[in-house]
This record gives sequence, C-alpha cells and structure tokens, in this order.
Amino acid sequence: MSNQNVTELRVLTAKSATDHGFDVIDFNVYTHLNPLSIQVNIRHKNPAKKVTIDDCSNLSQSLDEAIQDSSILERPYILEVSSEGVGDLLEMEKDFQVFKGFPIEVTYQDLNKIQQQTNGLLLKRTHENLHVNQKGKTQRIPVEDVIQVRLTTLSG
Repeated sequence: MSNQNVTELRVLTAKSATDHGFDVIDFNVYTHLNPLSIQVNIRHKNPAKKVTIDDCSNLSQSLDEAIQDSSILERPYILEVSSEGVGDLLEMEKDFQVFKGFPIEVTYQDLNKIQQQTNGLLLKRTHENLHVNQKGKTQRIPVEDVIQVRLTTLSG
C-alpha cells in the first residue's frame, strides 16, 4: 500500500469523523497484517461529551461505508474505531454485540482451574460459550470459565 493511499485514507477518515462531530486524534494503518488493520482513535469536538461505545460503532459503520465507496482500498481490512473514553473490558451483552470482529484477549481458567490467556477476534458470546476466531478456527470457551474479556489491538 502506497504512502499516498495511507494519506488519502487519513484525509477520508478525518473528514467523515468531522462530519459526525468527532476529531481523529490518532490514525494508524498496519499493512503488514492480513487483513490489513486501520485503527482510528477519536474524541468529540465538544470536550464536555465523552465518546460512547455507540459513537464508536456508528462512526465505524460510516467510515466503513466511506472507505468502501472510495477506490482507495481494493483488499480486505479490519477497521477499529476507539477512544480513550471507552473502557477496554467487555462486560455487558451489548459490548459483545458491538465489538463483534474486534481483537480481544480472554483470561479464563482451564479444566484444571489454571488461569490461561488467549487472543483472537470476537465472534460471539452465547449463554454457554464465548466464541473466539483464532486464525480461522473457532475456540469455544465456556462462559463460566471466563474471567475477563479485554479489547486489544491486533499487534497485542
């Protein structure tokens, strides 16, 4: 991916965020990952407002549409929109729906009650299992064994 394409993505992202009332405070494209990762960190233009999970989700959809409508990228990508104001622990049912497809780190206890950690992309959480995509394979972790689920970045 050329530097010009990265610059065009940065400009497109900043314009779309501005149109929705946000400033982009950090922007990274990780082209060495497959699929490539676009990470956008935002804040409200109005400093009295905090960025919510719904803000990130809604802006993510808008940015995704803008990127797809442009001719900048012709390959698969993962788009992550976040803010310092959004906690990194997933606890509520809505968190697991909003952050489907995002990279996570799961701390859980195995069959011997020994604490373990694993990383992957969040697929879903059911009443019985947390489903994590690990390089195309689904790992199912019983919900009762999950200690915490934390949003992370693809690079760790």
